[in-house]
Amino acid sequence: MENENIAVGLDIGTTKIVAMIGRKNEYGKMEILGVGRSKSLGVHRGVVNNITQTIQSIQQAVQDAETSSGMKIDNVMVGIAGQHIRSLQHSDYITRSDSDEVIDEADIERLCNQVHKLVMLPGEEIIHVLPQDFKVDGQAEIKEPIGMYGGRLEANFHVVVGQVSSIRNVGRCIKSAGLNLSAITLEPLASANAVLSREEKEAGVALIDIGGGTTDLAIFKDGIIRHTAVIPFGGGVITEDIKEGCSIIEKQAELLKIKFGSAWPGENKENEIVSIPGLRGREPKEITLKNLSKIIHARVVEIIEQVYLEIKNYGHEEQKKKLIAGIVLTGGGAQLQHLKQLVEYITGMDTRIGYPNEHLAGGSDDETTSPTYATAVGLVLSSINNQEKRQQKQQEKQVEAPETVETDEPNTSAKEEEKEPPKERKRFLDKWAEKFKEFLDNAE
Repeated sequence: MENENIAVGLDIGTTKIVAMIGRKNEYGKMEILGVGRSKSLGVHRGVVNNITQTIQSIQQAVQDAETSSGMKIDNVMVGIAGQHIRSLQHSDYITRSDSDEVIDEADIERLCNQVHKLVMLPGEEIIHVLPQDFKVDGQAEIKEPIGMYGGRLEANFHVVVGQVSSIRNVGRCIKSAGLNLSAITLEPLASANAVLSREEKEAGVALIDIGGGTTDLAIFKDGIIRHTAVIPFGGGVITEDIKEGCSIIEKQAELLKIKFGSAWPGENKENEIVSIPGLRGREPKEITLKNLSKIIHARVVEIIEQVYLEIKNYGHEEQKKKLIAGIVLTGGGAQLQHLKQLVEYITGMDTRIGYPNEHLAGGSDDETTSPTYATAVGLVLSSINNQEKRQQKQQEKQVEAPETVETDEPNTSAKEEEKEPPKERKRFLDKWAEKFKEFLDNAE
């Protein structure tokens, strides 16, 4: 029974693939049971470009997670990102057959399913349909319509769209690695689950997840997701710039960035020098830290400005859309020195580094609480939430089941069910007519 409540998140990134196994403890916090990590070889800017290498990397990460936890992994929740992701705003409505009945989850589901049928550009597919706010019979700004009466249910949606081929390639890699895909979720949404508090989402916050190949943005306001974007630059481009600018190999460039890199050139003095061993007996190279931070600074400014443009496009300057909680930086790229100060300087918004330790049980090791693992932690949390919802629905069905068994009447066909609502409508109109008559009689 214990294994039933275990969830697995699989973060397929450009630089690394992480498999994380977790479960909720009695205090409602998440315990990490095992983590596996492997170098991502077949992914470029969040998109799979080599199926065979990606399968091998997934198998390696899963194997490591199984070894460290002593468990077998079957189902995984996968995060999807990449430059092919785009988002749009959409409004839709349904007309309910009986406004005497209260609005329930089935109505909201019907409305969401209607949005899923939207015609997209060729080769695109809807990944998420996220309701923002509802209208019931013209009454606006309703956050939770369940339990209300009304004939017309409207909603504004945030729709996330991705390329069918890219999504299918991810699915194929997972299947070929011997795993079942339980669900796909957008990576910035998963990261937001891990590092943002409810208060921040209410006040208004922009989450910037700086990965190896892409930088993901998710904007929340009034507790609702308002905007998502994927910028096709990440930490990998910074490493590439260091490699070109200093004429060194990629491995050395990555080490330089992690150990000595800074996003603020003013911090380094001219005489601070780092020596790099030359290749195959060649002379060692000497690089000034000031020069290194200038290279990093130029690229980081470009990334932040692109993200800030997206935040401004959302309408951050407007008082109504003001993001009071500012910016939260997460992902591996967020660990770059002085990045927080540079983001505050460029955007003028309060900034903090997001660690996924808010939802983790005490005693979790430092590595898993670093921003690098924010997406993986968020995926496990999403998977646990999905499991809890499924269990709740099953329990509700079991409670309702005895009532349906007691009736002797045979099940009505779908056609008969379709005929039912007009009768209900007629009954409602009859009642209304009677009340109206009574009102006229009293008036006389």
